[in-house]
Amino acid sequence: MPPRVLTNADLEKMLDTTDEWIMQRVGIRERHIADPGVATSDLGKEVAVAAIERAGLKPDDIDVIIVGTVTPDMMFPSTACLIQHKIGAHHAWGFDISAACSAFTYSLTTASQLVATGAYEHALVVGADVMSSILDYTDRSTCVLFGDGAGAVVVSAAADGDGAILDFEHEIDGSGGSALFMPGGGSLHPPSHETIDKRLHYVKQEGRAVFKFAVRKTEEIARRLLDRNGITPADLDLFVSHQANRRIIAAASENLELDPAKVVINIERFGNTTAATIPLALNDAVCSGRLKKGDLVLLASVGAGFTVGAVLLRWGF
Repeated sequence: MPPRVLTNADLEKMLDTTDEWIMQRVGIRERHIADPGVATSDLGKEVAVAAIERAGLKPDDIDVIIVGTVTPDMMFPSTACLIQHKIGAHHAWGFDISAACSAFTYSLTTASQLVATGAYEHALVVGADVMSSILDYTDRSTCVLFGDGAGAVVVSAAADGDGAILDFEHEIDGSGGSALFMPGGGSLHPPSHETIDKRLHYVKQEGRAVFKFAVRKTEEIARRLLDRNGITPADLDLFVSHQANRRIIAAASENLELDPAKVVINIERFGNTTAATIPLALNDAVCSGRLKKGDLVLLASVGAGFTVGAVLLRWGF
C-alpha cells in the first residue's frame, strides 16, 4: 500500500459528505493514495519482489507475468513489460488483463492454465491499480469508494498433496458496460480539450445498478462453481470476495448462508483497490492466521464490463 492515507475526515473537508454516510453506505473509513508520480508499475514492482521472495524464488525463475489492472502506467507498453524490467525477470514474457475489479481472478485463472500445460513452471500474477489517477474528487458518488494498492501471487506447478487451483468460472455481460466505465481516453473519445472539459477521463458509475448486479452475480457464480464440484458453502474454510462495498459482501455471504467468521472483509482500511482487493485480503488472512495451508478457499469478483469471476482453490502456502 502507498503510505499516504486519505480518511473520511479528510474527505469531509473536500466534499459534501460525512464519515457516517460513507461508513453506512460502503463501510470504508480510510484508503491509501499514491503520491504524484507513483505509477501502477511502481506498486506492482514492490509486491512482485515480495511475493517472489516469499515463494523462495528469484526473479529469473519467473516464466510469465500477468498484470491485472485498469490503470496501466500508459496505453503501451504493457504494465507487465514495465514490471518485468523493474524486477529483473529476464526470462519472463507477459501481458496485461483489463477486467476491472475481476482482473485478479481472470489473471489468476489465466496463469494457472499456462502452468497447467506444463510449458511454464512459475507465473507471477499482479493485481494493481492507482485508482486515484482516474477519480473526480468533486464527485462524491465515486471518489469516496476507491483507493490505491497492489498485491501479487506466484502460481507454480503443484506437487501431490500440495494446494492447488481446483476450478474456476468466469463470465461477462457487456450490456452493463455503461453502468461503470471511464468514457474518455480510448479510440472512441481520444484525449482532447473537449473530453477534458467534459470530465470524461474519470470513473462514472450508476451505483444502484452495480450494487444489485454484484450481489446477485456473486452468489450465482459462487453456487455454480461449488455445485459443480460437489461442495457446499459450509465446506469452505474462507470466502474472499472483491472488496467493493461491505454491504455487497454481507448480502452475498448471507445469501450463501456462510458463517461470517469465514468471510474476509478489510475494505474499511483500504477501500476498493480494484484489481488489488483480493490479493490484499488474502495477505491479511495469511498474516492474521486465518488462512492456512490446506484450507479450501473461494475467491469471487464482479467488476466493470460487467465481468464476473470465481476461483476455487486449496491453499498451498
